[in-house]
Amino acid sequence: MYRLIDHKEEINRLLSRYGVKFGIYKNNEFHERLFPFDPIPRILTKNEFAFLEKGLRQRVHTLNLFLNDIYGKKQILKDGVLPEDFVYLSKGFLPPCENIAPPERVYNHISGIDLVQGKDMAWYVLEDNLRIPSGASYPMIARDLCRRAAPDTFETNAVTDNRDYGKLLKRVLDDVNVGGIDVILTPGRYNSAFFEHSYLAEQTGAVFAMPQDLFVEGNVLYYSEYSGERRRVGTVYRRISDEYIDPMTFLPDSLLGVPHLLDAYRAGNVAVVNAPGNGVADDKGIYYFVPEMIRYYLGEEPILQNAPTYLPYYETDRAYVLEHLDRLVVKDVSEAGGYGVVFGSGLTKDERQKLADAIRENPRRFIAQEVVDFRELTVAEAGQVTTRKADLRAFVLYGKEITVWKSGLTRYAREAGSYVVNSSQGGGFKDTWVLSR
Repeated sequence: MYRLIDHKEEINRLLSRYGVKFGIYKNNEFHERLFPFDPIPRILTKNEFAFLEKGLRQRVHTLNLFLNDIYGKKQILKDGVLPEDFVYLSKGFLPPCENIAPPERVYNHISGIDLVQGKDMAWYVLEDNLRIPSGASYPMIARDLCRRAAPDTFETNAVTDNRDYGKLLKRVLDDVNVGGIDVILTPGRYNSAFFEHSYLAEQTGAVFAMPQDLFVEGNVLYYSEYSGERRRVGTVYRRISDEYIDPMTFLPDSLLGVPHLLDAYRAGNVAVVNAPGNGVADDKGIYYFVPEMIRYYLGEEPILQNAPTYLPYYETDRAYVLEHLDRLVVKDVSEAGGYGVVFGSGLTKDERQKLADAIRENPRRFIAQEVVDFRELTVAEAGQVTTRKADLRAFVLYGKEITVWKSGLTRYAREAGSYVVNSSQGGGFKDTWVLSR
């Protein structure tokens, strides 16, 4: 595998040439940059992946049961497992989605579960991403370029082929299709993951559409061809956040959505992937309750553990967080992409006081976690082989069955000692090899 290091610059040049970039739109400015690739892969043994696979299937199944329940009978609230007001205060809970049964009763068709492996070798789930998780395309195209650069590396190592993601995704889209074409809906090239949108459309054979290409008539979603012909849409894999997808239901000034899309979805005339309203299940506050959800819905013990987490919403937890703020990591539940994450150890006394005041004022807004001292992986950085902190985003696809993709996006921190690996915060990425024997 170390022969790949010799091709690092060549592979990164090709990634740039093919448009494998990560765009960031911030402060009314759009900046596009290469998503740096490190050629030394993360390696998961066959047995290690089997353990993760079992735990991920359990977790994703549970989260889907929760979404069906919370937008339906709400039995988990009636039984007092979760505080009712805590759920309804979640920004991800969308009342317009109540009592809508999605096709096959699947909400979280594509889940991106972020994990880290501690130095104790145990795996911890950091976040559940169930809205529009991105990242699968990057290890796919990187693996393809690595195969071209050093084919003998893959001939002599028992690496499971990861080129089936497009086929797995198409199967999910077809599993929930209610009659019509599959469409991947992008907000446009200024989205941070625009490359991925177009790449997945190519891999699945789905129609690649902009919002203006779609319209609803008679509670049916159609795609407008350039010729003027219209085609019925059976599944729309939307890469647009909930609040923007339908200006008639959510933000009225959204130019990215399709008017009356939710009416077509409510009528059962189109499958929306991922389903609207999933944000309540990947709320960082709701994350705290997932182990108990597993026990409640499945009667099983969690296979994968949460990072040690405290919920300031509870008075006892709040007192602990305020007392130990100097060694905890605090997360704003409404933020994503590495934003709103604060390491107490890096704050001044005044900054910690301001954070403590914010927690007291609005405890529902935050969670706090012990800092998991997770593993560093070998990277080739600045012409040297060194180590950096790294996480793993595992992709779980859910149609008529649950499948864990035998690959994944490993993200690593570019700076020594940093725990922040997010692409939006300057991190790089690696391929993830799952060994077949």
